[in-house]
Amino acid sequence: MRILVTGAAGFIGSAICQALLERGDTVCGLDNFDPYYDRALKERNVARLAVHEAFSLIEGDLLDDEAVARSLAGADAVMHLAALAGVRPSIAAPARYMRVNVEGTMSLLERCREAGVDRVVVASSSSVYGSRSQVPFREDDACDRPASPYAASKKATELCCAAHNELHGTAVTCLRYFTVYGPGQRPEMAIHKFVRLAERGEQIPMFGDGSSGRDYTFIDDIVAGSIAALDRQQAGRFAIYNLGGDHAVLLRDLIAAIGVATGRELDIEQLPLQPGDVPITSADISRARDELGYAPSTTLEQGLARFVAWYRQT
Repeated sequence: MRILVTGAAGFIGSAICQALLERGDTVCGLDNFDPYYDRALKERNVARLAVHEAFSLIEGDLLDDEAVARSLAGADAVMHLAALAGVRPSIAAPARYMRVNVEGTMSLLERCREAGVDRVVVASSSSVYGSRSQVPFREDDACDRPASPYAASKKATELCCAAHNELHGTAVTCLRYFTVYGPGQRPEMAIHKFVRLAERGEQIPMFGDGSSGRDYTFIDDIVAGSIAALDRQQAGRFAIYNLGGDHAVLLRDLIAAIGVATGRELDIEQLPLQPGDVPITSADISRARDELGYAPSTTLEQGLARFVAWYRQT
């Protein structure tokens, strides 16, 4: 199968590309190398993929119709990972997030229609659930109070996908990822940042009293769930799945676990909660388990150990 992966140079996108290539698929990657974080990190991801003859890369933007059309040539399916990420940065640039994440996705779907590609998997986010405190989150819970422009852009993306499916019959599956971590994670993400600070003996910022919770999901589990969503996609169906780690971990417990994983005595600085932060995320994964065979198997302790080992080697 020939698959277009957008955001192929990023953390999750490159990991999905690697898994697809290893099982024998042909992959075309599309990425604009947005300067949100160091281009060299993305180029390192691409270098690992480039050893495969079945991999090709087009450097281009979702809103560049010609680049998208070229990347779709001969494609059987699309895995759409490209997006502007980050809750806090979205507060400073809401219009840009809407343009890239929403308009970019709508444009991609239109190019898919023109190219006759009728299978699309789209990365969404647990942020669409907003500041809900009732857990776990289910796919049919109301998602009408996003807590940030990023969250709003992801919910709007899902609505665009639903409309495209309704109008054109394209099979579209949206995956709500819950706090993905692991080797290759973006440097501004909490686990990467906390490990870096711990290794340097610097203070670790803890926003709030440490009682906020996140459903941390290891990258290998996310990759497996994402590919299962592609493989088990039903013709003409629109679907949404939660892909999480199956339970929430309190921030203070995460920090303590990082201390154990690094073997460091941690210096913690307590700071006020940040705008856009939500109190908890926790996924009900029963739909993904039943329909996709999704079964996250990496414990936080195992995942942190693998991340720390990777960090020390880079």
